[in-house]
Amino acid sequence: MVSDFDAIYQEYGKTVYCFLLSLSRDETLSEELTQETMFRAIMNISSFRGDSKISVWLCQIAKNLYLEWMKKNKRIVPIDESIDLYDSGRDIAAELADKDIADRILQHLHELEEPYKEVFTLHALGDIPLKRISQLFGKSDSWARVTYYRAKAMITAKLEEGEK
Repeated sequence: MVSDFDAIYQEYGKTVYCFLLSLSRDETLSEELTQETMFRAIMNISSFRGDSKISVWLCQIAKNLYLEWMKKNKRIVPIDESIDLYDSGRDIAAELADKDIADRILQHLHELEEPYKEVFTLHALGDIPLKRISQLFGKSDSWARVTYYRAKAMITAKLEEGEK
């Protein structure tokens, strides 16, 4: 049983960490919340119904932990006024590999309202299919697609504003 949890942590730990990092923009906090996510998953494995992927379930636990942390700490994140130029001809998902551009994208992602922020994060960073995201939210597949593409358009627009 312990080896099963080790395998789950090895397979999904990085996904959960990246998801939390995209929400918090804080490496230390993301590491702590990833550990807490895995701990809660182990303690509540009996509540996993199996109607979604384990990664979706873990990201939902992580999101709830992050929201609890935000409420408890009433965190205010300053907006970075210094945004570098961005080549709008590139694909946002591909740009996440470039650290400087990824930082700007994550900054704009952090400023998005829910559910845009979460849907974009789950799909672009968590590599979770839009169909699974729609199930997670209890919405239609087209809702997930539209929400993702609107979030992508908002981020792209903000990046292009930074060019002016």
